[in-house]
Amino acid sequence: MTFSPIPRRASRQVRIGQFLVGSEHPVLVQSMTNTDTADLEATVKQVYELWQAGSEIVRITVNSPEAAAQVAGIRSRLDALGCDVPLVGDFHFNGDRLLRDYPDCAVALAKYRINPGNVGKGSKRDEKFGFMIEQAVQHNKPVRIGVNWGSLDQAMVVKLMDENAQLAQPLPVDAVMREALIRSALDSAEQAIGWGMRADQIILSCKVSHVQDLISVYRELGKRCDYALHLGLTEAGMGSKGIVASTAALAVLLQEGIGDTIRVSLTPEPGGDRTREVIVAQEILQTMGLRSFTPLVTACPGCGRTTSTVFQELAQDIQSFLRTQMPIWRLQYPGVEDLKVAVMGCVVNGPGESKLADIGISLPGTGEVPVCPVYVDGEKTVTLKGERVAEEFQAIVEEYVKTRYTEGGAKRRETTTIQLKQI
Repeated sequence: MTFSPIPRRASRQVRIGQFLVGSEHPVLVQSMTNTDTADLEATVKQVYELWQAGSEIVRITVNSPEAAAQVAGIRSRLDALGCDVPLVGDFHFNGDRLLRDYPDCAVALAKYRINPGNVGKGSKRDEKFGFMIEQAVQHNKPVRIGVNWGSLDQAMVVKLMDENAQLAQPLPVDAVMREALIRSALDSAEQAIGWGMRADQIILSCKVSHVQDLISVYRELGKRCDYALHLGLTEAGMGSKGIVASTAALAVLLQEGIGDTIRVSLTPEPGGDRTREVIVAQEILQTMGLRSFTPLVTACPGCGRTTSTVFQELAQDIQSFLRTQMPIWRLQYPGVEDLKVAVMGCVVNGPGESKLADIGISLPGTGEVPVCPVYVDGEKTVTLKGERVAEEFQAIVEEYVKTRYTEGGAKRRETTTIQLKQI
């Protein structure tokens, strides 16, 4: 089954390190460390892990002299590891001083993220914001002007609230707040251009923590500018709530062609893996058909026909195996990220789903004959049985990948099918 490409919103393209974002370029996955940037070793380790998981841009906190002093060293250490992921510096209250006092930090970063609501107040805000923009212009760095619901410029809010109160039919408070977000982002971008920034060096974001507000803000923002946009539901939450809320918001906007980079802002479980947010972001883009990152496994949810947990364990093992192999496979086997694998639990939908996948296995349900037919490119090739089904099926997947995705393999389907019949 094929789908028509989703038309993308026309936006200016922006260069971030080795990537171009915006316009027709792929939507990129971004993440952020939660280490103390002053701890070089911990930050390098986490950035590397996020990059290995597939994060294409990584943001790091630059909030103190100690943190700023380590940024150039973090960049050098990552380069030595072969990790070329662009680093974004997250600046707030004292960003102007840090960029001034630590020029190596200003040079090492690929992009600056500036929150106009936290830069300062009154004339101080303009002075500090202007200096940060001048630093970006001097070092030829793009900026993300990132407005946030929780740190909105209060002067802007008061001004719009006063204007709204004078209307014959005042708008609801939440509508005024959304307008304040949009106006803050657009006004700040206009100021940045006045200080020498090019429009193709600016990315905007207006982050809120409620799904419908995020959708409304970005729809309106997308109508009123052609800047590249970064999407993310801020403070999305923990576990399934954070995943569901982020997916609900981002999927609607992406389906409408809005968004050039995305982040899923999950609260990690205590001691949890930070890379989870990268995987969720990838899966949103991949399940929508926008990009491919790693082979995904189709598996049935189980029912009274599948009282055994064998197919669940196999599906989990195969998905983990595929993701673990991807850093290696991505380099050796171009196109392997599009591989489709099915692990099904009984004869109701098992054979049909298995035939639709590149490789599929239909395990026996309760009371069924204890054999497992394997389908490759729609054809039944072998039947597995016994205690080594999982191991043998994994070997089939590996052989399929090596054969089908080897560069220059002209007769992939025919060769793969013949070889697998001989296993």
